[in-house]
Amino acid sequence: MTVTAWVWFFLAVSVLSLIVAGLFARQVLAADKGTPAMQQIAAAIKEGAEAFLRRQYKTIYSLSVVVALLIFGIYFYTKGLDLAWRTVVAFFVGAVCSGLAGISGMLVSIRANLRTAAAGATSMNRAFQLALRGGAVTGLSVVSLSLLGVGILFLAFGGMNHPLEVPYEIVGFAFGASFVALFAQLGGGIYTKAADVGADLVGKVEAGIPEDDPRNPAVIADLVGDNVGDCAGRGADLFESTAAENIGAMILAVVLFKKFGILGLFFPFVARAFGLIGSILGILIVRLKNEEEDPMAALNRGYLVASFFSMIGFYLAVRYLLHNNLWFFAAGIIGMVNCFLFVWITQYYTEYRYRPVLSIAKASLSGAATNIISGLAVGMESTALPVLAISASILGSYYCGQHALPGVRGAGIFGTAIATMGMLATAAYILAMDTFGPISDNAGGIVEMSGASEEVRRRTDRLDAIGNTTKALTKGYAIGSAALAAFLLFSAYLDTITELMRKKTGNLSFVFHTVDLSKPPVFVAALIGAALVILFSALAIQAVGRVAQTVIQEVRRQFRERPGIMQNTENPDYRTCVDIVTQGALKAMVAPGLLAVGVPVLVGFSFRYFDTTADPTLAAEAVAGLLMVGTISGVLFALFMNNGGGAWDNAKKYIETGQLGGKGSDAHKAAVVGDTVGDPFKDTAGPSIHVLIKLLCTITFVLAPLFLR
Repeated sequence: MTVTAWVWFFLAVSVLSLIVAGLFARQVLAADKGTPAMQQIAAAIKEGAEAFLRRQYKTIYSLSVVVALLIFGIYFYTKGLDLAWRTVVAFFVGAVCSGLAGISGMLVSIRANLRTAAAGATSMNRAFQLALRGGAVTGLSVVSLSLLGVGILFLAFGGMNHPLEVPYEIVGFAFGASFVALFAQLGGGIYTKAADVGADLVGKVEAGIPEDDPRNPAVIADLVGDNVGDCAGRGADLFESTAAENIGAMILAVVLFKKFGILGLFFPFVARAFGLIGSILGILIVRLKNEEEDPMAALNRGYLVASFFSMIGFYLAVRYLLHNNLWFFAAGIIGMVNCFLFVWITQYYTEYRYRPVLSIAKASLSGAATNIISGLAVGMESTALPVLAISASILGSYYCGQHALPGVRGAGIFGTAIATMGMLATAAYILAMDTFGPISDNAGGIVEMSGASEEVRRRTDRLDAIGNTTKALTKGYAIGSAALAAFLLFSAYLDTITELMRKKTGNLSFVFHTVDLSKPPVFVAALIGAALVILFSALAIQAVGRVAQTVIQEVRRQFRERPGIMQNTENPDYRTCVDIVTQGALKAMVAPGLLAVGVPVLVGFSFRYFDTTADPTLAAEAVAGLLMVGTISGVLFALFMNNGGGAWDNAKKYIETGQLGGKGSDAHKAAVVGDTVGDPFKDTAGPSIHVLIKLLCTITFVLAPLFLR
């Protein structure tokens, strides 16, 4: 096939995937909408989610305009008008595509929840498939828009004629995606956990009413939060991962242009397109063999099918675009194996079938304090195995890259880029599983609040339990892919500085490849990078606490002033809680977001004054130190918080199955407190760090000229 044929191939697959997503959406929306009571509850969730998204994205895009003007000014001053407008256009396209990917999927999910609840009245398999295909709209939209956005920008900027220059001109796309993703994940995470904490502490612990009880004034806000946090937020997160990985791999492929030509630059797009085909096939085959089969077994079958066909496609891409170099194919397989390992490790630390979660549940027998101590220990322990998996993946793929092209500069790093592509090959399917979680959770809430029969509730409870597992697994996958993507982007940043210095000095042999922590400015910047992750996490968790306090006060007020709520003679005021969480989350997301954007820019710009004639790249090296240590500490913190929070959550659910005293027991109350502590860990700060470590890389990509005097 010619280069043009491969371009049409990945563009056609992207468009086809969007069409399939549209067909899935049409199938979901055509399903039965259930009883009037179900429709009334779903309408309240839909109204709250749409209102929050409108206000959130208005805030995000207002901030985006300010950032775009700053980027234009910096590039106009340092690089001239042509590169300035290209970078700003790329930034806006990335920001818009990121928003579209998250919003389109969430708009379907807040409608799929009702259809899933209604289907639960007649068929477990029907409800299961509707929830997954509703989630597939998000998965396919995210990956397709990422491919289309980067691919069309590359072609529009003249990439076919200037393949060595254009990859550097479209890095703004990755920054735009990262910028939107950070605020989408932060805002959604603060919203969902503030509402959840408020609903649980007053409803379960103080009032003694069950989860999703219609008497709880915060229950609608809680159900809205599942969508804005886990659908829109996670969609923007993985959109950013795929976009940044595509661009980073293209920049690394520039170094190998003499070996593979322009086909090497298109390899990430073709490999991703094959992954989309594999994901669609995996989604289509998922169904329950019978009404009693474990839904997780069906999801695992689909995942294996998606991985198998993605692997075949990966081989074809290597065969025809990388000269059938099987060492590079081996690097891709290493990435896929790393994906399996992350899923398994996350499962081990967050499911109540295994020792870690059971140890937290047993610790609840002696109170909330021992529950929290045990949960913290499990979270810390859970960082070791993932680090070993990441390390093995990077070293193994680097080894494959070195042996693929012996003695060629950049071959080993390109091997790690291919491993990242392998891990992200089934991103669309993984994201479909993730969005399945909030859809099934919402369906369970709708069934509970509408007073449906116990049989219907039993079906949706099974789906809800699987949804909690898939959400936890996706967080593990997201941080694993973020770690590999961040390493790839770090390597691409070094190549970007190399290219800038060669153009500036005319020295074509210059290579920027060393980060020397013994230099005081570099060490200080690295220390700042580690502190940034911790401070960012603190601000995110504090934001949840502040907004949750307001929700708790409002729920207590309604219970106190309107006693008819508890006697089912008076309806609670859901709208007030929704408004409180919406306003609080939007205000609280700004400070940590601006901190993440401002610190690397401030370090890079101010440290230029340490540059000397003998060491003209000291500021750029300091920024590299910040990226390196910030990424390392960010990965560890995210693993700790994601897995610790997930373990606390499932320790509570284990007790709710009737173990250790069951619901309402002292152990259950202690577990609810522990789960409340873990909520902002696993759904706010932890997932936001995924985005933070990639944002640090993309912003330094875009502003790299600012770090050189």
